[in-house]
Amino acid sequence: MTPAVHDTFVIERTYSVSPERAFRMFADPALKRRWFTDGKAQDTEIFEMDFRVGGADRQRYRMTTATPFPGVALSNEGAYQDIVPNRRIVLASTMTLGDRRISSSLVTFEFLPTATGVNVRCTHQAAFYEGADGPAMRKDGWEKLLDAFGRALEAA
Repeated sequence: MTPAVHDTFVIERTYSVSPERAFRMFADPALKRRWFTDGKAQDTEIFEMDFRVGGADRQRYRMTTATPFPGVALSNEGAYQDIVPNRRIVLASTMTLGDRRISSSLVTFEFLPTATGVNVRCTHQAAFYEGADGPAMRKDGWEKLLDAFGRALEAA
């Protein structure tokens, strides 16, 4: 058995919208789904969120031929640990690839007002298990998600 790999990274992005608007893109299931699940790498099978402290956040995807794992299920099961409207969201989750648990994470999103909009800070702390995607790939995934978030903000 390989020891777990622990990692923390922080990604910050600045957007020219209010903290309230940015927060709403995370809090409203229909808005979050637009930027969080759409992509050519997976087909969404489950997208559920009960946006309240203690509420569940669940996604399951079927990987497409655009990935190294075509046909394999990728699942994320989480629970909201803390929500401060327009300021902070904390989510604890576990990710599974196929039938293997690959990581457990604590992700904090902070919505920090700036003179021209909001700075969104994503702090990701995780333990990666055997066969996991690893810290570098996870960071890349979150960077792409925050890019999609920015495009969704512009389109909304």
